[in-house]
Amino acid sequence: MATLGLVEYEAASPEVRAIYDDIMATRKTDWINNFWKAIARDPGLLRRTWESVKEVMSAGALDALTKEMVYLAVSVTNQCAYCIASHTAAARKAGMTDAMFSELMAVVGMANESNRLASGFQVEIDAQFKTSGD
Repeated sequence: MATLGLVEYEAASPEVRAIYDDIMATRKTDWINNFWKAIARDPGLLRRTWESVKEVMSAGALDALTKEMVYLAVSVTNQCAYCIASHTAAARKAGMTDAMFSELMAVVGMANESNRLASGFQVEIDAQFKTSGD
């Protein structure tokens, strides 16, 4: 159960309902998922978070599938079960196959392992890898 409970559409304030309506229209769906309902107790947080998600996940240099797979990879690394489930569903909707999911999980696992090794061994960054600002 969510710490502060969920704000269902029927019980939402007009401000929260307007955000819910935008979420449903943008996502072309007829329901609000629990993440949004959980943070809706704070309408300002709900609005800021939705506006940021809407901006970052909208069309850009990266396609929708790539963005969802990156979000999924970070969610796995952060061990957020809710985000793993929701972004796996979104990535599948955007075209992710079982083979792509398996390969992504292999990359996430390898990156986490090698990141920890590099951090633990305090490996200096090679000159060839440094950017002009380093």
